Amino acid sequence: MFNYLPIQWLFLFFFYSFFGWCFESTYVSIMEKHLVNRGFIRGPFLPLYGCGGIMMLIASKPFYDNVLLVFIAGCIGATALEYITGVVMEKLFGVRYWDYSHKKFNFQGQICLESTIVWGVCTVVFTHYMQIPIEMIIMSIPYNIMTVVVVIETIIFSADFAIAFRTALDIRDVLMYMERAKSEMARMQKRLDVLIAFKGEDVKEGIGSRMGGINNRIDALSNSLESSFNIIKQKMAVDPGAYVSRARDEVTELYARYRVVMSRFTPAPVKSIYTWYRNRTIAGNPTMSSTMYKASLEELKERTKES
Repeated sequence: MFNYLPIQWLFLFFFYSFFGWCFESTYVSIMEKHLVNRGFIRGPFLPLYGCGGIMMLIASKPFYDNVLLVFIAGCIGATALEYITGVVMEKLFGVRYWDYSHKKFNFQGQICLESTIVWGVCTVVFTHYMQIPIEMIIMSIPYNIMTVVVVIETIIFSADFAIAFRTALDIRDVLMYMERAKSEMARMQKRLDVLIAFKGEDVKEGIGSRMGGINNRIDALSNSLESSFNIIKQKMAVDPGAYVSRARDEVTELYARYRVVMSRFTPAPVKSIYTWYRNRTIAGNPTMSSTMYKASLEELKERTKES
C-alpha cells in the first residue's frame, strides 16, 4: 500500500490540495458569511494540504497496522510541517496566513494543540478510509492519461504559485512602505506645526491636538497634513512678509514630498493583474495577521474591502 509512481504522487498532491481548498473555503465562507476563495494562491488548491496529505501517507506507512501510532505520526509530522511553513512564510512575507494566537495551548501562534489533534485524526481517516477508494481510482486511470492531466495541472499550478509568490512580496513591500510613509508624514506634520506656530502664536492645529486619540492611519495623517498645508498657505497669503523665503521654500518642498508619498496610495486608472491578485489574496485570507505591520495590515484590509 502507498507504493506509487512519481506521477501518481503528484496526482495525490493536487487531489489533497483541491480537497483542502474545498474544506477551507467552505468553512471560512460560513464563518465570514460570504464566499471566500481561501488560500495563498487563487486557483482551487491549498498546497499545505497537498503536502500534508503526502506527508500523512509517508509518515503513517511504517505504522499502518497500529492506529495509535498512525495518529501520533500524523500529529508530529503535520504539526512540524505547519510550523516550518508558517515560520518560513512569515520570514519571507512579513505576515501570517494563519494565526492560532487566540487558541489555547498555541506555540508562537503558528501551531496549537487543537490543530495538532485534528491533523492526527485526519491522518487516521485519510490513510485508513479515504485513501483506499482514492487508490482504487488512481490505479484505474491509464498512466498516459494521468500523465497528461498532471502535466497540465503542474503548469497551471506553477504559474499561479509564481504570481501568488510575487503578490505576497508585493503585499510585504506595501506594508513596509506604509510604515515608512507614516513616519515621514509624522515628521512633516511636526515641522508644519512649528511653521504654523511661527511668531509665537498659540496654534492648536498640531498632530497631537488635532488627531487626539486617532490611531496612526494613512488617511488620518493625510487629512491632518492637508489641513496644516491649507492653514500655513492662508497665513502666508494674509501676511507674506512674516515668512522669509526659506520658510516658503521649505513648505513647497514639504508639500512636494507629501504628494510623492501619497501617490503610492492613489488607485491606478487600470488595475494590474498583481493588484487584482493582491486584493483577492487579502480577501481570501481574512485571518491574515502581522506582528511587524499589525496596524498597517488592518488598514490595508479595509482599503481592499472598499476597492
